[in-house]
Amino acid sequence: MNKPPAWFWVVAILALLWACAGCASYLREVTMSPADLAALPAAQQEVWKAMPKWLFGVFAIAVWFGLASAVTLLFRRSFARSLYIVSLIAVIVQFGWIFTQTPILTLMSFGEAAGFPIVIAIIGAFLIWFSGNATRRGWLR
Repeated sequence: MNKPPAWFWVVAILALLWACAGCASYLREVTMSPADLAALPAAQQEVWKAMPKWLFGVFAIAVWFGLASAVTLLFRRSFARSLYIVSLIAVIVQFGWIFTQTPILTLMSFGEAAGFPIVIAIIGAFLIWFSGNATRRGWLR
């Protein structure tokens, strides 16, 4: 197995921090009180109330598999890529449902509604590529 360069570790640590932020977001949403919900802008309240409980399970899969992927990447294991793929699929299901089954695009501009989800998907795709590339270079086993 080849020793990865220093920048590999920088990316892996950034991936871990990104995953932790996703997990914090998930925990914030699932523990939201009625008062917290009432404090959101009206458009966000409407979208949040329209989401079925199972969608929070998909959200959980996205973020916790993302965290497992990042930890696995730090341990230099090649199955990080498979975990990242599961995480990205969950992201696509989650946001796909939100964009097709809620009035989000009529309540917010496209940029407001889709900007961050697009960033999330791009980072997810990058991490799939990165972990696959690291495996091909022999940095992961």
